[in-house]
Amino acid sequence: MRGYFGIGVEGISKQMNVGSLLRSAHAFGASFVFTVAAAYERHEGSLSDTSDAMRHLPFYSFPDVESMVLPEGCPLVGVELLDEAVGLPSFHHPKRAAYVFGPERGRLSAALVGCCAHVVRIPTRFSLNVGMAGAIVMYDRLVSLGRFPGRPVVAGGPVEALPGHVFGEPRFRTRAAPFRANLPPMAGRDDEE
Repeated sequence: MRGYFGIGVEGISKQMNVGSLLRSAHAFGASFVFTVAAAYERHEGSLSDTSDAMRHLPFYSFPDVESMVLPEGCPLVGVELLDEAVGLPSFHHPKRAAYVFGPERGRLSAALVGCCAHVVRIPTRFSLNVGMAGAIVMYDRLVSLGRFPGRPVVAGGPVEALPGHVFGEPRFRTRAAPFRANLPPMAGRDDEE
């Protein structure tokens, strides 16, 4: 699957659930994790983050929304129970994205929602804990952007094999050719005089 994604939270009400979110982010292949306006206690969160995600993934802690910096071309996707949010089953995930979840005893701040290129909602009757919500969003991203065979038409039906990848002809890049012709000699090469 091409692209990358990051997972973050704004504010924190339950450290253990954030630890669970970070563990899921690590398991699903997140490229980075972050917090916004939150004081994440690593020791308490590590009780549920048994993979020690923060040791394996870049972790960014932004003191407020204004100081948040994401990679260029990486839209912010808010996950919140808002009426105007797009339902997750209808959402087309960007190839590059940073998903941010609100605190369990509140909502994403208006300032952060204003920074979001997209806001999605998981179609549930009430809010889920942040670890569960994150796992659902990451699974949906994996299924919708990954390369998997189609589902069977009936329950228990046969699964179609995934067609093999078709490789095209090699593509040779020629824009660099003029620069290669003018390279200075390299020290230590055997073919130099």
